[in-house]
Amino acid sequence: MRQGMTKWLAIAATTMTLGMSSLAVATEMPSFASAGLKVATEDNYSPFNFIAQGKATGINKDLLDELRHYSQFEVKQDILPWTGLLASVSAGQYDFALTGAIITDARLKVFDFTPPIASAQHYFMARAKDGSTNTISDLDGKTVGLQAGSALLERLPELKTMLESQGKKLGKVVEYQSYPEAYADLANGRVDYVINSVVSVNEVVKAKSKIFKKGKAVSGPGFISWPVPKDNPELLAYLTEFFAHLKQTGKMAELQQKWFGESFDDLPTEAIVSVEQFHKLTAVH
Repeated sequence: MRQGMTKWLAIAATTMTLGMSSLAVATEMPSFASAGLKVATEDNYSPFNFIAQGKATGINKDLLDELRHYSQFEVKQDILPWTGLLASVSAGQYDFALTGAIITDARLKVFDFTPPIASAQHYFMARAKDGSTNTISDLDGKTVGLQAGSALLERLPELKTMLESQGKKLGKVVEYQSYPEAYADLANGRVDYVINSVVSVNEVVKAKSKIFKKGKAVSGPGFISWPVPKDNPELLAYLTEFFAHLKQTGKMAELQQKWFGESFDDLPTEAIVSVEQFHKLTAVH
């Protein structure tokens, strides 16, 4: 009888402990957990989000899988064209954009950003056989190609300052609707160099090393991150904790190595929420 009672008490204690643990987890769940999250992604920005053999892939696809596993609540995904993606998020149709967005002053007026997933420092890219375009000084007066309306244009004055400090000048700037057009004109000699973020430059040069070569950095540090509307600090805090989990477990470095060929170990670990904070991190003045 005493043994039976002891066993029952042990079971009751275990049940109570499990129940309290479940209650603790439940109270820690964010307020949006019951409804889940709705995120917007794109499908034509390798290696962040793109389609391969008819299936979505890229680092953000892997990060979405990690988020679903970590959260244990529903995370719905819609694929949108880039041109309308950020506007749809800022209009409240989605909780955040799960994409490779470059942080800029203008975007920080509308969005907060999660801790970065990649560097977005700007580099120039030239023709592989062009021996006259290797250094910043070599860009003196030469024609540069960039995508119209891109974040790269916003920081082009940094290159202008670099050149002027050497007694050189920024040449003609040609804007393109898409980067593939700019790359085609670079290959054909219609522009002398193209500026893009380091991840994109690395990928193009790796795929077409006989045509293009990577040049030098033409900006201070930059960051690629997920934009979250400024009216949702709870979600931003939750995603910041998620990114801390990925860093602590080594998963972020693993995925960066997989998709970028390198891990960005010195990226900020905090969310970026103001122009002042961004400038301090990037040494922009």
